[in-house]
Amino acid sequence: MQSTVPPPPKVSYKSLFGLPVIVAALGYFVDIYDLLLFGIVRVPSLKDLGLNDEQISRVGANILNWQMGGLLIGGILWGVLGDKRGRLSVLFGSIITYSLANIACGFIDRVTFMDPTDYYAAMRFVAGVGLAGELGAGITLVSEVLPKQLRAIGTSLVAGVGLFGAVVAYFTVELFNWQNAFLIGGAMGIGLLLLRIGVIESGMFTQVSEQKHVQKGNFFAFFTNWERFSKYMKCIGIGLPTWFVIGILATFSNEFGLAFGIAEPVKPGLTIMWCYIGLAIGDLASGVISQGLKSRKQAVSLLMGFTLVVSLIYVYVAPKTVMGLYMYFLAMGFGIGYWAMFVTIGAEQFGTNLRATAATTVPNMVRGTVILMTSLYAYLKPSLDIVNAGVAVGIISFAIGFYSILTIPETHGKDLNYLEE
Repeated sequence: MQSTVPPPPKVSYKSLFGLPVIVAALGYFVDIYDLLLFGIVRVPSLKDLGLNDEQISRVGANILNWQMGGLLIGGILWGVLGDKRGRLSVLFGSIITYSLANIACGFIDRVTFMDPTDYYAAMRFVAGVGLAGELGAGITLVSEVLPKQLRAIGTSLVAGVGLFGAVVAYFTVELFNWQNAFLIGGAMGIGLLLLRIGVIESGMFTQVSEQKHVQKGNFFAFFTNWERFSKYMKCIGIGLPTWFVIGILATFSNEFGLAFGIAEPVKPGLTIMWCYIGLAIGDLASGVISQGLKSRKQAVSLLMGFTLVVSLIYVYVAPKTVMGLYMYFLAMGFGIGYWAMFVTIGAEQFGTNLRATAATTVPNMVRGTVILMTSLYAYLKPSLDIVNAGVAVGIISFAIGFYSILTIPETHGKDLNYLEE
C-alpha cells in the first residue's frame, strides 16, 4: 500500500541571509562592542580623569554596577515594550539610546558642570538601559520570521557574528584613544539604525497585536503561574555558568595568574577578548550541534559539560604561561558558546504575547547575577583563597545550570505561534 504521508517541506537556507538576520547580527555586534568597552577602557579613562589606583578600583566598580543596573531595568523595559509595541520598536529605541550614551561618554573629560565620574556613571547607566534590549529583540524577531527548522542556526549566526564585537572593541582601544573608541561605537550604532529602516515586523506579533483582548508584555505574568515561573527561573539558571566564566574567571584572571605563579602580568582585557573569540565560534557551532541532535537540551548540556571540565583543569592543573592561560579561555569561551541556544530557549518557552519579555529579561537577569557572583567571590577570598573562592562560586553556578537545563522542557521544532493564557 502506497504511503499517503506527504514529504516534509523543503527549507530554503536563503532566509538565513535575509535582512532580519543580518541586521540582528550586526546589532548584537555593536551591542557587545559597547557592553564590554567600559571594562576595556576603565583604567586609562579614569587615569585621564586624575584618579589614583585605589580610586580607579572603587569608582570603576561603582560605574560598572551602574551599567549592570541599567541592564536589569532596561531588560524589563524593552521586554515589555517588545511585546506591547513590537520587536522593531525595541530594535530602534534601544540602539538610539545606547548610541547617544556612548557618544556622550566620548566627551567625559570635557565635562565641567558636574563631577565627571558621576556623569560617567550616569551615561553608563543610560547605555546599559539601551544595551539591554538588543539581543532579546533580535533573537525574538529572528525566531519568529525563520522556519522552525532553521531557528537554531539563525539565532547562532546572530550571536556568533555579534560576539566578535568584543574583539573589535579591544583592537579599537589599542589603535585609538578611549574617547574615540566611545565615539566609534556611537557612530556604528547610528549607521546600523539607518540599515534597520528596511526590516519588517514579525508576522506573529502583527497577528497578536490585532487581538485587543490578549494581554501582552505583562512581566508579572511570570510570577502568577507556577509552571511559567519555574520555566522562567530555569531559563535564567541555564545562563549562570556563562557569566561565571566571564564575570569571575576572565575578569579576575590577573588575580588567578598571580595565584598560579605566572611571572608575566595577565591582562584581563586580553583574557576577555580570547574568551569571546571562543564564545563566537561556540555560538556558531551550537546551532549546528542542536540541529544535528534535534535537541536544544542535549546541545547545551554537552557544551556546559565541556566548560565544566575545562574550568576544573584550569584551576587544578594551572597554566604556567600567560599564553597558556589565554588558550584556556579560548576553550572555555567555546564551551559557553551555548549563549545563543540559551537565549533561544528563553524565547521558545513562552507564547507570542510574552516572548519578547522573556527573551529580553532572561539574559539581562543573568548579567545582573554578576553582582552577586563578584560579591560572593570577594567575601570568600579572605577565608579561602583566590582559587578556592572562585571554585565555590563555580560549584553553585554549574549546579544550578545543570539542574535547569536537564529539567526544562525541550523546545526543538516547537511551533511558536501560540499565546500565554
